[in-house]
Amino acid sequence: MSKENTIKGRTGDWEIVMGLEIHAQVASKSKLFSGAAVGFGAGPNEQVSLVDAAMPGMLPVLNKFCVEQAVRTGLGLKAKINLKSRFDRKNYFYPDLPQGYQISQFDQPIVGEGEVLVERDDGSSFVVGIERLHLEQDAGKSIHDLDPNATYVDLNRSGTALMEIVSRPHLRTSEEAAAYVKKIRAILITLGTCDGDLEKGNLRADVNVSVCRAGGYEKFRQTDDFKHLGTRCEIKNVNSYRYIQQAIEYEARRQIEILEDGGTIIQETRLFDPTKGETRSMRSKEEAMDYRYFPDPDLLPLVIDAAWVKEIEASLPELPDAKKARLQTQYGLSPYDARVLTGDGDLAAFFETAVAGRDAKLIANWIINDLSGALAKDGLEIANSPIPASDIAELVKLIETDVVSSKIAKVVFEHMWAGEGSPAAIVEKRGLVQVTDTGAIEAVVDKLIAANPGQAEAVKAKPQAIGWFVGQVMKEMAGKANPAAVNAILKARLGVE
Repeated sequence: MSKENTIKGRTGDWEIVMGLEIHAQVASKSKLFSGAAVGFGAGPNEQVSLVDAAMPGMLPVLNKFCVEQAVRTGLGLKAKINLKSRFDRKNYFYPDLPQGYQISQFDQPIVGEGEVLVERDDGSSFVVGIERLHLEQDAGKSIHDLDPNATYVDLNRSGTALMEIVSRPHLRTSEEAAAYVKKIRAILITLGTCDGDLEKGNLRADVNVSVCRAGGYEKFRQTDDFKHLGTRCEIKNVNSYRYIQQAIEYEARRQIEILEDGGTIIQETRLFDPTKGETRSMRSKEEAMDYRYFPDPDLLPLVIDAAWVKEIEASLPELPDAKKARLQTQYGLSPYDARVLTGDGDLAAFFETAVAGRDAKLIANWIINDLSGALAKDGLEIANSPIPASDIAELVKLIETDVVSSKIAKVVFEHMWAGEGSPAAIVEKRGLVQVTDTGAIEAVVDKLIAANPGQAEAVKAKPQAIGWFVGQVMKEMAGKANPAAVNAILKARLGVE
């Protein structure tokens, strides 16, 4: 048992145990059981069919493409595809659920057990078991802030296809939970089965948190008996990596304090308040029997042909784990660089466009650090980058051919971001070409040594102090001097190795 997985309490050590239910909106042009359009930004109730509104006599018709997307996702999760599954009615009342029930899958989901390999920030990895993936329709949206005396209902989301990906309780820290969601998101985006947009709620997670005494989790893994784990509470609809971590850390501490005070944990559904950084009770947790599940009489059992599954499998793109291994082998990237690039399919594609014929490590550094930093600052995705991959490649070429130094390249990048044109055009326009004329550099070096004899003697006694002269030369030459030439000339003049 790792100390990282334990929390110190007043009465001893505790462990956190978590499982996540990720709700991913299926990337589809129409809804799960109707032909109504799916899209963000439409006006209230503009994307609602008679089926979505539950008008009398309307029957659901299953969208084959949504089924294909679920199968594709299951294959990407290395999970079992169930050739026969079933849709059930999950009965509960809510104003934005016009039917009075949700069409979902209960005991016969389309996708069974699988597993996902997840990496931590330090490069170590762990495996999370997937219990199931099932298809279900989303509910509408209740709007409470338009009128103090009324609730408005928007049914645009009603009937939208969702994939619910249920993990096993194999997560031990808030960091692991966030890393797991990132990995699932990367897989979905690569597969093209969900756009992964957290801000729009197209990907969101319900986090089940429980605590147990140290050693309880190990007993659970050995026996698969949930009695060794504590009572869980479910935190609904968290749509940010940071909020997931904050919610888990608050909820775990809340449960530990209750137990150490002699109380008991009530199984319930909770909400996370990001303003206060705490969870609050929403409702007591219903068990499955409370939903009165039964097979939907309007839908036949879903039977999938094995040959069709094979066709889908043959069409799968290169998945993040395979791409990460290839980037390391093909381009000599570090595990960290390869992991960051493959965390976003668009980022990896951008890299592979830019890297042709160039230094792969340099290209990766510019994309991961400078470009990604600028994009994050302006709230942009790599797909909307104002700097194309070809310009990153051109900038790196200028560094490789000693036209500009790495320091001047930073200045060039700032002008690129400001939309001033290509790297070569900026260098020419602003006179940023690196000085490689040894005569010019020697003149500056000689002047500085003559003006600073004490510092020159100090370098002879302590060669590391040569960095002071390097900085002064670069300052005198506005950062344009070739650093390698500056170092070589200084060493020759000062007689140090």
